[in-house]
Amino acid sequence: MPVPLYEAKAEFFRMLGHPVRIRVLELLQDGPKPVRDLLAAIEVEPSNLSQQLAVLRRSGIVTATRTGSTVVYELAGGDVAELLAAARRILSGLLVGRQELLEELRASEPTQ
Repeated sequence: MPVPLYEAKAEFFRMLGHPVRIRVLELLQDGPKPVRDLLAAIEVEPSNLSQQLAVLRRSGIVTATRTGSTVVYELAGGDVAELLAAARRILSGLLVGRQELLEELRASEPTQ
């Protein structure tokens, strides 16, 4: 029996649900990067980065190319960059709303 679309979407978002994976995708928006550059930018243990890259690679969201001892990762398609941009817009809207609420709360505090 095929997986319902909403379950496939939930699994996709679970796959994205790790800060290191999101950071890798953000870094790869600028173009392909060797693992050493990703490691320098993210500052996590090599084994942790390797594990997160493997998840992204298995999902098909990134591809890896080996040249000698260097492995270079890149986004598999432009849709990922669009998704990250949409997430930034949504978060910006949420944060603006929270800031407005915070300012409202502060303004309504009784003065002492």
